[in-house]
Amino acid sequence: MKKIILSIEGMTCSACSNGLEKYLNKQQGIKQASVNLVMANATIEYDEKNLDIDKLNEFVKKAGFKSLGEFKEIKVESKNKKEKIEFIVFTMLAIIFMYIAMGHMINLPTLSFIDVNKSPIGYTICLFIFAILFVIYGFDILKNGYKNLIHKTPNMDTLVGIGVLSSFLYSLYSMISVINGNNSAIHNLYFESVAMVIYFIKLGRYLDGISKDKTKEAIQKLVKITPEKAIIKIEGKEKEVTIDEVHKGDIVISRPGERISVDGEIVEGKTHLDESFITGESKPVTKSIGQKVIAGSINFDGYIEYKAEKIGKESTISEIVKLVVEASNTKAPIAKIADKVSSYFVPVVIAIAILTFITYLILGYDFANSLIPFVTILVVACPCSLGLATPLAIVVAEGLCANNGILVKKSEILENAQKINTIVFDKTGTLTYGTLKICEIRNYSNMEDNKLLQLVGSIESKSTHPIGKAFTDYLEENKINKLEVKEFENISGYGIIGVVDNQKIIIGNSKIIQNNNIENNCKKDEEELSNKGNSIVYVAQNNKIIAIIGVNDIVRDNAKEIINELNKNAIDIIMLTGDNKETATKIAKDIGITKVIANVLPSEKTNAIKKLKSENKNVMMCGDGINDSPAIATADIGVSIKGGTDIAMDSSDVILTRDNLDSITKLISISKRTIKIIKQNLFWAFFYNVLMIPIAIGLLKPFGISINPMIASIAMVLSSLTVICNTLRLRRNF
Repeated sequence: MKKIILSIEGMTCSACSNGLEKYLNKQQGIKQASVNLVMANATIEYDEKNLDIDKLNEFVKKAGFKSLGEFKEIKVESKNKKEKIEFIVFTMLAIIFMYIAMGHMINLPTLSFIDVNKSPIGYTICLFIFAILFVIYGFDILKNGYKNLIHKTPNMDTLVGIGVLSSFLYSLYSMISVINGNNSAIHNLYFESVAMVIYFIKLGRYLDGISKDKTKEAIQKLVKITPEKAIIKIEGKEKEVTIDEVHKGDIVISRPGERISVDGEIVEGKTHLDESFITGESKPVTKSIGQKVIAGSINFDGYIEYKAEKIGKESTISEIVKLVVEASNTKAPIAKIADKVSSYFVPVVIAIAILTFITYLILGYDFANSLIPFVTILVVACPCSLGLATPLAIVVAEGLCANNGILVKKSEILENAQKINTIVFDKTGTLTYGTLKICEIRNYSNMEDNKLLQLVGSIESKSTHPIGKAFTDYLEENKINKLEVKEFENISGYGIIGVVDNQKIIIGNSKIIQNNNIENNCKKDEEELSNKGNSIVYVAQNNKIIAIIGVNDIVRDNAKEIINELNKNAIDIIMLTGDNKETATKIAKDIGITKVIANVLPSEKTNAIKKLKSENKNVMMCGDGINDSPAIATADIGVSIKGGTDIAMDSSDVILTRDNLDSITKLISISKRTIKIIKQNLFWAFFYNVLMIPIAIGLLKPFGISINPMIASIAMVLSSLTVICNTLRLRRNF
């Protein structure tokens, strides 16, 4: 199966996106399709053996929309000059039109040849000309409405199209009657309603477009971080090229003050880089030969040359943008309410409008007075606000998360995060920085400490565990060469084994000593080191313990404050670690965690998560290592922190790109506010339609309450603006 994101043109409401989504999901070869109204794209998972992009584009076309090809970037464009001028011109025309059409009602002066009393034919033809101009202005609405009706996916444009054309055709019939001398037919002209409905819908879309672009700005900022050009080195000469011309393996040059062009590895030079846009760390990071650089980082003070490794869609920034867009395209469970309603809404509204029209005729009303409620129902019931209620909030929330270094893979996480009542933290590299240092050595061998650490460090250099880095850092700091290691073996949850100088060396916790049937006479030393908060590393050679090494970690600066805040929100906190109980308990106590599960293997971590879930707890697991990935995948929400292994990040639902646990509290806070906003949006959208449709039918006429198509179009715009303004409140305090 292959996944692709297509940019879609022609969607105007939730009925559009739902209709397209249903149509795509019915097609053979498509496993799953999700359509996003706000982002104007569709994520499609399909069988590449049977389908290709051309076939997918054809499906989109058959559904009544246009595919603009594969999604490449988020476009946030200010309204172009032509569109602005066009909107201003028609705003002025709308004002003039209303003056001519209704000025006589309040005795405003007007020209004699278009005066309703002095020249009814001139007045009628003038209104007709203005109406034609507005029909041309809104031709895209009428065209889309007809097209979607033909494709059996009626939408907002269908409602408006039917209403506007009905009014226009009847007004045209009345105009012919006026020209033929029937002046009383002038009261059956609804050209102004035709014009005003189109104008206010265009106004609503103009404002919607601006608001939708604002929701994408946070994501687009990531795209703009990457420079458009780069300087590459070819046969000793420098050449400036565009980013698209950089290939893998090219040597790229960066000087002080410039941004890194593509992801790569330094091959020459040393500098300090500002990576705060990804990590949130304001302090520049020292980078030298062999270390990775991220596109968009700012080179502070050094000249470096780096080999291009990840370009285009493979770059860190592109991956982040892709994750955010894909997350925006997934459906949160709460969105299904609006989707289900929208799928039935348009056909039901059309049916209600037709029944109302027929009922009015049966009750003895003339054609004109029966047509007014028919058109009003169609216009007032347009599901704009309903279509924006959920996706707009999700996109704004995704942008907030991205700005705060939180990458959410699925939008349902934004709904589920606020339900979390239990958070399980791994210790090393999660609650602590994972920056371990060798604190104490109990050496029982004849080797000097440096020789012993050379032996251990050489084997640990093959490991990805944070403890291993303490030993490799020691070798680098003391300029000790690594020894050749053979037959390396990683035993997850226990330790590592390697052969150096034909000697088998076993390194790990007490369990690996026990499993290899090695006598352990060092329990007292282990206890002493553990009481000091050390993680214990046993070293054995020739079935004999030759050393115990105490390695200590640095607790994250704000870990205690974050734990306290989570506790205040009635969230249970548990430390889950493979480390020994004494060390884990001491660190947990220091930062305010009372529940500790220690000495556990990866499979036992998973079982611990399963047990918590069986107790009907909503569990979040936060970790960074390979041994955490099964537990991360098992939890209701799995969180991988910055610096985590690829497998941990692949298993997780959320990736924290900043080295700060504060992101977890922000995620929960954003989730709570997002769901609150969505519920408010859905309430106002439903409330609006429940309230306005009966008024449009005329049920409240006995109480002196009624509306016409023009007022209905204004009300429709106001309902959408209510949802937009309410959604934008999400940005406060983040």
